[in-house]
Amino acid sequence: MRTHRRVRAAGLLSIALAATTLSGAPALASPTTAPQVLPAEAPVSLPSGKVGKNKKDRCPQLKLADNWYGDNAEIIQTAIDKAGRCSWPGGRAPQVRPYAVFDWDNTVIKNDISDQTIFWMLRHDKILQPPGKNWHNTSRFMTVEGAKALRKACGSLAKPGQPLPTSTNVKCADELLSVRKTQKTTTGQAVFAGANERYMEASYAWVGQIMQGYTPAQVRKIAAKARKAALNAPIGATQQVGSSTETAWIRYYPEMRDLIKTLKKAGIEPWVVSASPKEFADVWGPGVGIDSAHTIGIEQLLRKGKLSGHLKGCGGLPDGSDSIMTYIDGKRCFINKIILGVKGARALKPMPRSLRPTVAGGDATTDVSMLRDATGAHVVLNRNKDELMCHAYDNADGRWAINPMFIQPLPQKQGLYPCSTTAYIDAKGNHGPARRNDGSIIPDQADTVFGQP
Repeated sequence: MRTHRRVRAAGLLSIALAATTLSGAPALASPTTAPQVLPAEAPVSLPSGKVGKNKKDRCPQLKLADNWYGDNAEIIQTAIDKAGRCSWPGGRAPQVRPYAVFDWDNTVIKNDISDQTIFWMLRHDKILQPPGKNWHNTSRFMTVEGAKALRKACGSLAKPGQPLPTSTNVKCADELLSVRKTQKTTTGQAVFAGANERYMEASYAWVGQIMQGYTPAQVRKIAAKARKAALNAPIGATQQVGSSTETAWIRYYPEMRDLIKTLKKAGIEPWVVSASPKEFADVWGPGVGIDSAHTIGIEQLLRKGKLSGHLKGCGGLPDGSDSIMTYIDGKRCFINKIILGVKGARALKPMPRSLRPTVAGGDATTDVSMLRDATGAHVVLNRNKDELMCHAYDNADGRWAINPMFIQPLPQKQGLYPCSTTAYIDAKGNHGPARRNDGSIIPDQADTVFGQP
């Protein structure tokens, strides 16, 4: 991929040139490491007036700027104008081509592609019995109680590698669905334990790992069928999955499609960085003009051309260790690894400013590290996620653009976000205060950007 090679070569050169700003290669973060402290940034001064009304402006403009909340369009447009091709000296691209990164579920779209794909698979008997009928083979973080519950519900229904009859067997469907939705068995016991909670969400990884035995092409075909069903379903539609009633629809946000299109016109390369399997993102990305070469997701190693259930590594954590994925600090790691070509433990750390994304978009704490790394605009769809919203409302650099969800936004959160006490979760799952880039504690924040009931 030419783009990848160009950015990677330029990125490594810039890292070398910036060596004086970094004290050598960083050590691998320990499970008890405090939040990464980034250099302080000065608040941005925003222009006044409407966005995109100046006909002499050579930068591509957001066409749906009026659909954004408050001055969010100005914040985003300022980032595009500053980093885009109209600001390139002589019109020539900089050594490190500017880029943007976006979470997928509930950021670029409304609702969740992993949910809809799992729902579709359960309704169409597409989940395979794991090797040896042993559900430990689907996640190294699965508890004994979780594996026993799944074997009890599903173990007698099919041979290893064969489809489970989840469209008709409610007990098996409910047990699988409970793992996905609650990370607990139907009797309330924890299904996963032991993962580094800044690198992994074991239940998210499990969505990809239960695809083992399929080829990537077969998974993309399944995801495409689930996509068609979700886009065809009316807004608000539900479906029966096992004994549960679940959401049945997804929609692309026109405003995010417009933003991504504008970034591309401005010479800023957009990437998807999803905590869903890469094969799912590959299918959905073209709907906003992002091809599979620019999608990053949970990615598995192959065994004889089929998904193995074991994940590609990052940040010095080796392939097959299943210890890191595109989750919180893991998102930063895979951005640095795949977009910039950074190797080893250094990929877990923030890069020099010239190598960070210009724009980042997200909706949950999953996205907080890559959002904090953005230099131009931090675009947040408000879903009331504590750690993310603490940083967003604190707005330390003046570049945080908080927006209600464009479809069915949430009402105002009652009470304050517990920023000063419990908003941050460390690698072991312990709660603590959220901290600014300089290490100071963020005070509790009120929810002020929300939808109408």
